[in-house]
Amino acid sequence: MVGRYKRTKRTVKRSLLTARNGIAAVVPGPLRRRLAPAVRLGDMLLLDHLFVRVLFPNRHRISHEAWRAAQPLPYQIKTIKDLGVRTVVNLRGPSATTTYRAERAECERLGLTYVDYRLRSRAAPSREELLGLRELFSTISYPVILHCKSGADRAGLASAILQHVKGGVPIETARHQLSLRYGHIRQADTGILDDFFERYLRYSAERPMPFFEWVETVYDPDELKRTYTAKGWANRLVDGFLRRE
Repeated sequence: MVGRYKRTKRTVKRSLLTARNGIAAVVPGPLRRRLAPAVRLGDMLLLDHLFVRVLFPNRHRISHEAWRAAQPLPYQIKTIKDLGVRTVVNLRGPSATTTYRAERAECERLGLTYVDYRLRSRAAPSREELLGLRELFSTISYPVILHCKSGADRAGLASAILQHVKGGVPIETARHQLSLRYGHIRQADTGILDDFFERYLRYSAERPMPFFEWVETVYDPDELKRTYTAKGWANRLVDGFLRRE
């Protein structure tokens, strides 16, 4: 079911892009340049489903120097700067999309530092990803905002790590950055992120150990991936209805 949905979504996207490019090919150059901003906005709103973010940016403060959010539209980046933010961390990673190009350009125009750091929402976090987050949060300029597409899963993982690294918040508390409050649904494949934190807490309850020591010496992402099981209805909700990334 999920695989069929993803194939259908890719087909629709390709059809929309083909139609857009076909129209652009016959529109005179001056008119095409005048319409370009509206076309870019349409790409973001429809192809990247950002119409939801107009009313629901899913933006929350997670500390005195950090925020989390869904993918911002370009005009929302000015609001982000007005919050005092100096660094924008894109957890989706670089891409060839209109959304990526527009966000990066707007951050550069406003003088915000823009950082790409790709995370995955449906996979066991790798040691490299986790240790890389620790390094990132030790070197960037603050205040910072972290965002993925929906602001629910990857933003939740990164926010929990940030709270732990920068604020010394215990993992038992920080893990609640993965919560239904932010749109995170733990019964879906994205719940593997909850299971990751819970495995540390269970281990540490019997053999107390700092979180990153556990990550480096005990944590087995392959075993977590093999043993985690999601609910079918939750994946249909997350992938089909909510169209999460």
